[in-house]
Amino acid sequence: MGDWILKNEMKRVVLLSTGDELTSGKIADTNAQWLSDRFYTLGLEVVAVLTVGDFRERLVWAWEQALELGDLVVSTGGIGPTADDLTTETVSGLLGEDLRFDEPTADRMRRMFEGMRRPMPENNLKQAYFPESAVIVPNPLGTAPGYRVSTERSVGEKTVQRHLVVLPGVPREMKPMFDETVVPWVTAQQGDAAPPMARTFQTFGMSESALDEAVAEVIPEDAARVSFRASFPKIGITLLIRGEGAEARLEALSAKLHERLGGVIYAEGETLMEEAAGQALRERGATVALAESCSGGLIGSRLTDVPGSSSYFLADFVTYSNQAKQEVLGVPAATLEQFGAVSEETVRAMAEGARERAGSDIAIATSGIAGPGGGTEERPVGTVCFAMASAEGVVSRRHQLWGSRDWIKLLTSQIALDWIRRWAKNLDVVESGFRR
Repeated sequence: MGDWILKNEMKRVVLLSTGDELTSGKIADTNAQWLSDRFYTLGLEVVAVLTVGDFRERLVWAWEQALELGDLVVSTGGIGPTADDLTTETVSGLLGEDLRFDEPTADRMRRMFEGMRRPMPENNLKQAYFPESAVIVPNPLGTAPGYRVSTERSVGEKTVQRHLVVLPGVPREMKPMFDETVVPWVTAQQGDAAPPMARTFQTFGMSESALDEAVAEVIPEDAARVSFRASFPKIGITLLIRGEGAEARLEALSAKLHERLGGVIYAEGETLMEEAAGQALRERGATVALAESCSGGLIGSRLTDVPGSSSYFLADFVTYSNQAKQEVLGVPAATLEQFGAVSEETVRAMAEGARERAGSDIAIATSGIAGPGGGTEERPVGTVCFAMASAEGVVSRRHQLWGSRDWIKLLTSQIALDWIRRWAKNLDVVESGFRR
């Protein structure tokens, strides 16, 4: 069939996620969330997300529903080499097409296994079969290529054109395939219509409701479509603008949003807080050390997830016990005895000790009660103290955080990283926090 003929009225998308591991709750369907966000920025509406297990009759039902609801159906999963991978057989049956064997795909798989010095199981050749009219979507990272096909369907009394994209379920394979092949195809087929312009702002320090009120003050309802995506502990704000002059209007609204929210916006795009903190340190030419207690090394782990972090990250002293705080960081025994491990006095001494021992420009210290036990009336679970030592002196704050143990640790690391970012950008450090 060759390339598809798409018309500008293609606007509705259905996402179809397959796999028993999804319906059983063993893993979360992150693919649907990621794809929904991508289609939003492309100006296409995701009208439904269907999740179905690896059963033929259920897959047939899901595909029938998807093809009735959406102009474009994007499926992830079910194209592996095992017997329960049934997507391609199901699609072929719905299209009324035979499967064809693609020799170049098979050759590529053989070369991949040869490169790994492993014999290729014969069942991998199942991944070289495609519906007769399929256009193959290359997979640079795995053995299972995707594909795309189109078909005509009867919906009510009308005959409509439907388009199908089938991709692997492995996120690290699916995402580059989508961005490198599917997105250019979708945008190229939108005709002469001006593409929508979108920009996402990552925020930390305000609740979703507070952000909604603040954004409404500077972004009129008819100026842009505004969406919020809460992904603890951050909240993303996306502006979407259509029509002539969209780029210039987006720039103007972005400037207003930055002016209104200030340091609450820590990055644009999909940048993580640890990336923003590292970039800020690099731009300032400064170094950091850490003294962690309740966060147990999580802050350092996040910082070192960023390539090139060795240029600004010097040391991480994980001093969980009081003895370690004294022996490693030089926290006075009298401070611990009088104020306790979870106190501003203790974290101030921890931060000063870490900065002195590492020779860094700044040092961040944390100590708290992550739970579920250990809390008192004076210091309930979620009490976390922060301190930062620099050439200007030491600042500290006590926060009352919430949630499970892992949430408290993650939020602690987020606040600490935000303190680093704020200091490096000459913003008010102690204003950072997270209020529900």
